Amino acid sequence: MVYLVPAGADRYELYCELGDGDDGQDEPPRGWFRQRVHAMRELVRQAEPGRRRQPAASESAQTSLVGGAMRRVRDLTVRWVAASIAEQRLLWHLRRQSDSRALHPSDLDGPAAMRHVRSILQRDADRHLFWLIFDVVGLIVSGVFAIVPGPNLVAYYFAFRVFGHHLSRRGARQGLQRVTWYPESSEPLRELREVVQQRPSDRRERIRAIADRLDLERLGAFVERTIRP
Repeated sequence: MVYLVPAGADRYELYCELGDGDDGQDEPPRGWFRQRVHAMRELVRQAEPGRRRQPAASESAQTSLVGGAMRRVRDLTVRWVAASIAEQRLLWHLRRQSDSRALHPSDLDGPAAMRHVRSILQRDADRHLFWLIFDVVGLIVSGVFAIVPGPNLVAYYFAFRVFGHHLSRRGARQGLQRVTWYPESSEPLRELREVVQQRPSDRRERIRAIADRLDLERLGAFVERTIRP
């Protein structure tokens, strides 16, 4: 299920919520590159908003080996990367789909809603291609930090981004070229369009109520991040 979420009077973003096993990240960590991406991915999962952190069995040993400053740098990096997880997961999920429902505000007809969906997917495909090229260069350059003792956090960061942008672009292209979409109108999403144009102090509770009606736990935080006047 994909939601065409209003983020302004005539602006939209795609949104979905997935469980831990639904994001298409089940590739086994084989090889140097995948093992390091897997390690970064696990750190990001722990940093996601609303997730209860589960310490690894080896965390106490890591604490004794890695200084407090290094851990703080790592945690800040992971939290910063985790801010993009919602969008990444949607596109990662799409790359394995052949059909999907698209809920849209009820004041849009189906063809108009699908034009917005396809426009967003095309924008994402172009953007992720640009950043994929940029981060591949960054990953190559980060090799110079291999001489520094301890984990190469810079390489982990770029490895995650390369992996993520690659899968995101594949998901966007899948959504554009192969997914069969089934548009479906939603009255709560229509109401959300009106709410997002209100002042922050007035809209917060109404957004939460709409999220509850749609049974979307993290929708409120997503909407607040994406709203533009």
